[in-house]
Amino acid sequence: MTKRRVGLTVNGCGHSIEIAEHRSLLDVLREELGLTGTKKGCNAGDCGACTVLLDGEPVNACLVLGVQAEGREVRTIEGIGDGDRLHPLQEAFVKHGAVQCGFCTPGVVMSAYALLQETPRPSREQIAEALSGNLCRCTGYYQIVDAISAAAFGEQ
Repeated sequence: MTKRRVGLTVNGCGHSIEIAEHRSLLDVLREELGLTGTKKGCNAGDCGACTVLLDGEPVNACLVLGVQAEGREVRTIEGIGDGDRLHPLQEAFVKHGAVQCGFCTPGVVMSAYALLQETPRPSREQIAEALSGNLCRCTGYYQIVDAISAAAFGEQ
């Protein structure tokens, strides 16, 4: 098993870690850095539970090798709030009942966060498109779209 030292920035903090070249970014985040907010769902890129931002773009962390994050910026669900304060998007999810079992929530929030960074006032159709890679088995998506729309338009 070949290991390599990788330097990356996660949620604004620099890290230099030695990882096996075959390990996914998801496993590195969860097992090496202790950031367990990013969930391991299908481990095949189908469910979106492991969505993180890599240089500002949403990716399935299960499909990215940890070594591919060399020199890059990773943002996880732990990195969007302000200390103990939730991000307004997270607050909207709570207020609008967009969280049921919560397993998909970190990935959905990260996809929505990326959308709002690029399109601050998205239409419901744009929200649905941005979430097309995220599966939720509980809410039926209506509450999720309502929460993202409310956060975008300041309707907390």
